[in-house]
This record gives sequence, structure tokens and C-alpha cells, in this order.
Amino acid sequence: MLRAVSDGQIQVLDINSEGKDDHIMRLNSFEDLNKLKEELQKKRDIERKEKTKIIVGMGTCGIAAGAREVAEAIVNEIKKRNLDVELMQTGCIGMCEQEVLVDVVKPGADRITYGAVKPGDVGRIIAEHVVNDRIVEEKAVARMEY
Repeated sequence: MLRAVSDGQIQVLDINSEGKDDHIMRLNSFEDLNKLKEELQKKRDIERKEKTKIIVGMGTCGIAAGAREVAEAIVNEIKKRNLDVELMQTGCIGMCEQEVLVDVVKPGADRITYGAVKPGDVGRIIAEHVVNDRIVEEKAVARMEY
């Protein structure tokens, strides 16, 4: 969390699980800000390398299109294959016409968004992309470079 203070400086706060300040860092210059940016990018890169993430669009538009059923199919496929994958959810990202949206984020790879995903598509997406690193091109609607 960033907080401006009266002398024009910025404080960076890390809040622990009890809601207390664990660390306060004053940013006195652009150099300090750049150092913080580099530290946060390193932390983000380490987190991204940990495990594959599958993110399901669970906004009202996604739920109406069948996101719950797709998420259930993903859970079942992960269990069936005994995969170490983090399943997450997100709200609407503005591509309602493409729902159900499912993102696959593999460590060191681009983030791929699959659109119009049905429960019957899940096995193929998991087998092809998550297990074998092959994007299911006909279901892919977006790619974000990492």
C-alpha cells in the first residue's frame, strides 16, 4: 500500500495478516521508486514461476454462460490427472460475448485466454495446454505476453 505523507514523500507499507505494518519504506527519490519497482517485479516473477494457474471468469455474465459448470469440470480434470494447478476466479473483464472465459497461465509462458468454453472443452484444454504445452488455437481468443 502506498501512502503520501505531508513532506511530499511516499511511504510503502506491507500489512501483515493481523493488519499491522510489517515494513515501512520511505521513497525519497525516483531512484528509490525504481528500486522498489525492481524488487516487486522480481517478487512477481518468482510467484509466476511457482505453478500453473487456471483462471475462470465468474462475473454474472460468465455464470450465466455456464462458468460454474466449467469450473466444476476443471476441478474434476485436475483431480483426475493429479495436477498441481492453482484454480482461481475473476470477475467480468468486458468480453461478455466470449464467456465462459478461461485463462491458462503457465510459468514462463504467455497468458492464454480461451473463449466460449464449455464443460466438454475442459479435458482437451487441460490435456493439450496444461499438460503438453500446446495451445488449443481454435478456442484461444487472447494472448498476453509475460
